[in-house]
Amino acid sequence: MELSTLLERCCNGDELAWEALVRRFQGRVYGIAYHYVGNPEDARDLSQEAFIRIYQNLELCTDERKFLPWIIRITRNICIDHLRRKKARAPVHQMDPDELTTLRSSGDDPAQLYAAGSLKHMIHAALQEMTDLNREIILLKDIQGLTLEEIATMLKVPLGTVKSRSNRARIELAHKLAFLRNEPAGNKAI
Repeated sequence: MELSTLLERCCNGDELAWEALVRRFQGRVYGIAYHYVGNPEDARDLSQEAFIRIYQNLELCTDERKFLPWIIRITRNICIDHLRRKKARAPVHQMDPDELTTLRSSGDDPAQLYAAGSLKHMIHAALQEMTDLNREIILLKDIQGLTLEEIATMLKVPLGTVKSRSNRARIELAHKLAFLRNEPAGNKAI
């Protein structure tokens, strides 16, 4: 079902449409929350809180082009509020590779599955070692797929600042990954 139709039906009180909307975006909302707080239980709670806030304010964003950045902003704000309440940054969480990959059919090559899981684990570890600002830029731009303009609006900073921060964040991620791989940082590309 088209997102615009789904949003319209949700605004008209259609419970099945709301359930479909939640199913469509629950993985993305959880992923954002997890990247901010680093704890699966907290991420689930914050995801629920985000969907409650989305439901309560759904009539404020019925434009399907603006909907994804809107729910990302709501989720981000809830996570930041949570971290402020705790008055501490999210602890580094050693994630089990099984949390990063979904189960696949038994026809997949085990060596490829291991390599993919190891790479995801390494990327997650590198992200956890990055500065908060750079990690957030990578999360919003490269993982969630927001445009630089949407990020600039969300973070309330000039577009040029977001562009330079994005470049610095990618460089920092490349250096962290090279360090984790025990390779020279040189001119490695991601």
